[in-house]
Order: sequence, then structure tokens, then C-alpha cells
Amino acid sequence: MLTLLRPLAGLLLGGAALVAPSVVVPAQTPAVATVAAVEPGKRPSRVVLTWRDDPARSQAVTWRTEVSVDEAFAELAEASANPGFGALARRAPARTTPVTSGTTTAYYHEARFTALRPDTLYAYRVGDGAIWSEWFHFRTAALEPAPFSFIYLGDAQNDIRSLWSRAIRSAFMDAPRARFVVHAGDLVNTGESDEQWGEWFGAGSWLNAMVPQVPAVGNHEYGRIERDAPRQLSEFWRPQFALPEDGPQGLSETVYSFDFQGVRMIVLNSEEPSRFDDQATWLEGRLKDNKNRWTIVAFHQPVFSVAVGRDNAALRQAWKPLFDKYGVDLVLHGHDHTYGRGEPSPDGQTRRDDGATVYVVSVSGPKTYEVGGAETWATRTGSHVQLYQVITISPQALRFEARTVTGQLFDAFELTKNRSGRRRLLDRKPDLWSAY
Repeated sequence: MLTLLRPLAGLLLGGAALVAPSVVVPAQTPAVATVAAVEPGKRPSRVVLTWRDDPARSQAVTWRTEVSVDEAFAELAEASANPGFGALARRAPARTTPVTSGTTTAYYHEARFTALRPDTLYAYRVGDGAIWSEWFHFRTAALEPAPFSFIYLGDAQNDIRSLWSRAIRSAFMDAPRARFVVHAGDLVNTGESDEQWGEWFGAGSWLNAMVPQVPAVGNHEYGRIERDAPRQLSEFWRPQFALPEDGPQGLSETVYSFDFQGVRMIVLNSEEPSRFDDQATWLEGRLKDNKNRWTIVAFHQPVFSVAVGRDNAALRQAWKPLFDKYGVDLVLHGHDHTYGRGEPSPDGQTRRDDGATVYVVSVSGPKTYEVGGAETWATRTGSHVQLYQVITISPQALRFEARTVTGQLFDAFELTKNRSGRRRLLDRKPDLWSAY
């Protein structure tokens, strides 16, 4: 089948204790060969930072090795410009989990750093005591509200090495001091594919080991081992992402929350419809006891869809009333392989401009769909464009920018709050027609 390229102008639419613990891609999933997975070795690979506990006082790290590595450790010290800082490092053992993919079994190791000092730069490395990774840095969160930025990415999913890599790398060129990265699901196309996870880790490379990742599960992180078997979460998910375990029973590390410098970040699981009500009960508890000035929620399937035939009414009925009741500021999604942003009315049939919750759907990978059905609620939409988003937060304002992977501003807005918590939205989206 011949796939034609669209003219560029037609691509865009619309308006320290240590504890072990672009080309238009067809709408259908393309049959693209992946790069063969790099076999695990003695040297640590796929090193990634996440959080299990308070980002101001803890940090988790996971990595992979071959199974001959029967001991694994992490070493941690306060970072210093003096290269001799490693002499002060402390060591702790890691917890190890075997994961088999095809004929290959690898060990995934997890170490936790706890009792850390807030707002402090640390250096760490991982290894077996003889073969080590390089030293990486991370900074703990401040205890009090303070300005910071983070990156938000929609689905990576396809052509991860060849095309999605430019999204994650462009985002960090634009926001080199970003404190974490939110992934709104479908990090890969096939959750059980070691090759695809290898591409994902390769695309982020050392960035994953320096900046914590905050992933939400998507439908492509679920699959069936056998044709008639129930869908199951990828066996790679929990061994390679050490995430908070504060969610409902049975949804560990797919539903979670944490606080970061004046923001409560909540991640939900849109792929378990039988558990929507359980998540709603848990969600209300996390919203009710929230003392942070800002609240952001992320999950895969949208409350309001941007593409035809992808509406999820059950999800909307279960969760949106709570977003309205407790004044959630921003909800981030993926899934639709298009872009949409707006402040919809409760039924999604009209737009609002009175400081209601802002909903965003985005895509960072090359698989894209046409926009459809979003005209009633979205003030900015776009098709066939790879994007990344940088969100900058201070006690006074939340500033949002969506940019193409070539760096052009695609959408922007600012939320402010008065002392009573009433929001005001300032729309700063650019004129796309004059830009293309």
C-alpha cells in the first residue's frame, strides 16, 4: 500500500539511608520491524529513576543485568564538584526479580534511597560491586512549594527508536531542568516485547537515569498470553518501574499519587473498567485530603475524546464528577493519537472559559489519527504532528506549552489562582496558519 505524504500546511487543524526493596503513519498499527533487543549483560542497562515514596526524602532506581549477576547494589553520595565524592558513598543491596522473554531471562534490580535531604543533589551508581554504571545525579524535591517544570508526553508506541526518540530528546533540549516526565500510556506497542522496551529505554538513554519517570498504563501495556486468556498487565511493568503502592488493592503501581513542591500528582488506570468505581473511591480520598495548591491527574484514555469512535462514557461518568467537585486543575491523556485541549462543559457539548478543569489529549509518537468530534469542547486541535509538552508551575501560576518535535510552539495557556482558589485561564495559543 502506498502512503502519500500530506503537504505540511495541511497537517494542523483548529483554533540518605538506603533500603533494598513528518510522515503520516497509517491509522492501523503499522508492521514495522524493531531493532533486535540488546541482550542483558553484566554491566547495568535500562537504568531508570522513579518514586515509591516522598520525592523530597526518597528515590527509587531499577536496572537490568544478565542472570549471572547474583548480587546487585546501589551506592549513593551527595554530589560534589570534587571527583573524590565517591569515597563517601554508602552501599545497599538491591531486590532482584527475574523476567523471562522468549528464550532470554534477565534480572531486574531495584534499590531505594530513603531518609534523604530535601532539595539536595545526589550522585548514585548501580552494579554488582565490581562492574558499575557511570555516576548519575538526581535532586530531591523541596519540602515547600517552589517553581519547577515537568515534561508530559502522549503515546510513544510505534517506531520508538527511529521517530519517538526525537520527541523525548527535543523535550529535554527545550526543558533541560525538567524535574520529571509524565507518560500518558502506550509507551510501547506490545507490552510483552522486550525489543520494544529496549527501544524505549534506548530513546531516553541516560535521561531516564537522571530524571524520574512517571508512567501511566495504556491499553498496549496490557495483552493476552494466550488467545482466550484475560488481558494482563505486561510482566515488564512492575520489575522495571518502581512506583508508589498507595493505590487500590490489585492495582498496585498502576494507580498512585505523590506530592511535589505544591502539586499533587495523581495517576489512574483507564484500562481496568471493572475497577473504575474502586478507583473513584480512592481518588476522592486523595482529592479530599489534598493541601497542595495545584492538582494534576494523568491517565491514558480521555475523558473527552478527540478522535471519532473512541468515546469512553463509563470513565467520564466515574471520574469527572470528582474532578469538578474538588477543582482538579489539569487532566492529561493519550490514546487518541491526536491533539486536543479545552475546558468543556459537564456534558462536553460546549466550551467554557470560566476557569474550569483543563483537559489535554496529546501524542508524541508517529502513529496519528484524524481529529473528529472535538469541535464542541476543544479550543485547539491538531492531527498528524508529533508533540511534547512542558508544564511550568509556581505558587502563582501553571504555564503550559505544547511544541512540535521541531520546536515550534503549537499551543499554550496559563492558569492563575486567587487566594480563594478561583482559577482564571489565559489562552496563549499561537496562530498556526501563519506559521505553516
